[in-house]
Amino acid sequence: MTDTPQPLEGTPLIAPSSTDHPLYEQVVEACRSVYDPEIPVNIYELGLIYTIDIDKENAVEIKMSLTAPGCPVAGEMPGWVADAVEPLAGVKQVNVELVWEPPWGMDMMSDEARLELGFM
Repeated sequence: MTDTPQPLEGTPLIAPSSTDHPLYEQVVEACRSVYDPEIPVNIYELGLIYTIDIDKENAVEIKMSLTAPGCPVAGEMPGWVADAVEPLAGVKQVNVELVWEPPWGMDMMSDEARLELGFM
């Protein structure tokens, strides 16, 4: 038996969100107010919000992706998300990071999004 650290098996590709934080649901609702201009579904239901991490001082870190790297609003959408979340009472600061791993896929959409887009 060795004491050599082994890689963590089952490490999620997407970090877990702070679902137990009191501000979590409000942040989710703020994210639901942001829409991709080319798709009539909000970015949360599209599965573009990967992680909402809220620390004990109410600083919010959001990791999100886009439907495609060449999305015409790639440079703007993280700002739209930050603008939606920052005004929430109690939020100290917001940082939105655009990530490409794992790549977004249609399987990340909620059932509501699939229904709205005619995939169900």
